[in-house]
Amino acid sequence: WIVPSSTGLTPNYGGFDAQESNQEKNVIRHLASSVKDTEHETPVKLNQDVNCYAAELELGKSVSVTIAAGRQAYLLCVEGKLKVNGSQMEKHDGCEIVGSSGDEAITIEAAEVEETENGAVAHFLMFEMKEVPGSGRKDL
Repeated sequence: WIVPSSTGLTPNYGGFDAQESNQEKNVIRHLASSVKDTEHETPVKLNQDVNCYAAELELGKSVSVTIAAGRQAYLLCVEGKLKVNGSQMEKHDGCEIVGSSGDEAITIEAAEVEETENGAVAHFLMFEMKEVPGSGRKDL
C-alpha cells in the first residue's frame, strides 16, 4: 500500500544491506523516507510520504517512538514477541498506532526472542505515514 505520490515519476532505486551495516541492537534504524524529506538521510528514498523503520531488540530491551498528530504507523512483529505499551504482540501480528497531539511516546519491548543470524532478538518493522481517518481494521 505504499504507492508513488503521482504517476509518471522517474523510478528511484535504493537498498539496504543488513549484513554490511552496523548491526547495533536495541536501536531503531530509519531505512526509508520520502525523496522530499531533506531532514533525514536514509539508504532508500521513496516517492511517497512514508518512513520505514526496523529494529532488533534483545530480551527485555525496549525502544520508544513518538508518532506526531496527523500521522499513523503500522507496526509488524517479524520475529519473537513484543509488548507495545504493555499490550502483547505475537510473531506476525500487526498493530496500528495513531499519533497524538501530546507527543506521547510508544514503548516497544522485546517480550520473547528468537535465535537469528544476529543473535537472540525480537525484530519489528514499522511504517509511518500521514493519518487516514477510518483506515485500519474495524473487526477488533
